[in-house]
Amino acid sequence: MNKGDFIKFISENNNCTQGMAEKVINMFTSSVIDAISKGNEISLIGFGSFSVQKVEAREGRNPRTGNALKIGAYNQPKFKVGQKLKDAVNKK
Repeated sequence: MNKGDFIKFISENNNCTQGMAEKVINMFTSSVIDAISKGNEISLIGFGSFSVQKVEAREGRNPRTGNALKIGAYNQPKFKVGQKLKDAVNKK
């Protein structure tokens, strides 16, 4: 499901216009990006948690040439699934 399909899904299941659904999705995603880029963790009980994990600098290899190269440190966005979401996906 792409963003357009998801907008349609939200509007059909929540009795709102597609414009309103798109606005909600855009507000949510931009707010998550803004909050975690400032180092905040977002925890939505039952759904999951958004956070940032620091990845240390390391040495790697170019798979094509085999030459060693340095990979710099960076921050990796992370999402940990909540139990309610996990249970919903694994219903039998």
